[in-house]
Amino acid sequence: MATTLVRPRTLTEPAPTAHKAPALRHLGPNWYASVMGTAIVATAGATLPYQLPGQRVACRLVWALSAVALAVLLTARAGHWLHHRDQARAHLLDPAVAPFYGCLPMALLAVGGGTLVVGKDLIGTGAAVAVDAVLFTAGTAIGLVAAVAVPYLMVVRHKVDPRQATPVWLLPLVAPMVSAALGPLLIPHLSPGQPREAMLLACYAMFGISLLATLLMLPLILGRLIVAGPLPLALTPTLFLVLGPLGQSTTAVNQLADMAPQAIGAPYAGALGAFAVVYGVPVMGFALLWLALAVCLLVRAAREGMGFAMTWWALTFPVGTCVTGAAGLARHTGLTALAWLAAALFLALLTAWLLATLHTLRGLLTGRLLPTGPPGGLVRSECSAEPGYRRGA
Repeated sequence: MATTLVRPRTLTEPAPTAHKAPALRHLGPNWYASVMGTAIVATAGATLPYQLPGQRVACRLVWALSAVALAVLLTARAGHWLHHRDQARAHLLDPAVAPFYGCLPMALLAVGGGTLVVGKDLIGTGAAVAVDAVLFTAGTAIGLVAAVAVPYLMVVRHKVDPRQATPVWLLPLVAPMVSAALGPLLIPHLSPGQPREAMLLACYAMFGISLLATLLMLPLILGRLIVAGPLPLALTPTLFLVLGPLGQSTTAVNQLADMAPQAIGAPYAGALGAFAVVYGVPVMGFALLWLALAVCLLVRAAREGMGFAMTWWALTFPVGTCVTGAAGLARHTGLTALAWLAAALFLALLTAWLLATLHTLRGLLTGRLLPTGPPGGLVRSECSAEPGYRRGA
């Protein structure tokens, strides 16, 4: 007689949990980078010094795509928090993933700014102002919270090693700079006097918040590269994130200088116009230096077999901020060289966006990017730097 033994389930062996919406379980905050990268293509293309026939129409379509992507992603992330709160909390407590929460406010701000730049052609100026006001307010509030909350978690909860320092740490610190760059778009729609001046000075305050925090973080990132060597292959594209605060701060001072005469009296308006050039040109020079270094390391990683990861979206938004920064400097200086620089950077941005978009769509169709089962650390593996790898490996 055959006897079948069935081992009873013990208290130490909990039953496997059947999760609702399994495809959303591993949807991390890093996905907002795709919205940012798409929105900046529309904004940068519409503000280029050189315009080709049909260019603005194409920018409208790209903006509409970014708006739809934002709506879909906000819904999906809400489902993630609703059905997978344990995973959402794990992301917050993971030092490799938590900084990506800075992408949410920047996605809101980027789409909102694009609404006023090109979206108004489709929905009208009044509706565009209303949409941007809502997205700017929400994005700014969340961005300021993230700029405090994520560093706080890094200090008191995360266990980080100096060799884990990557440009990803900049993400929550850059969000206030995006507010500083896009807030001026709303100034002409505010009542003259105190409201306009308050918005102008608030944007300068957020400019300072982000700039000084970035200046504190950059030495850690550069020092880690020099001491520990190149980043892991999947993280190499994140080197372009350093361009974000550089290009966005240049964009901010130029945008603020444009609106200063409408918001504040002499002699400050003239001084702020001069500051845009005095600050923007040296910073853009450093941005080009870092761009050259990042490109060299990216080529090295590609030769060593770097495959697609969601970190490729780091090649879009930061480069886009350099496009808008160079375009702003060209507008204030009248230099043709800066206009050509903006055009060249835009071509690089467009190429990177097309590559990232195609690979992302393919990853979604094949299920590789959003697995329904255990991903083997998919989100974290693309966001973390293993501290134990060898220099030059």
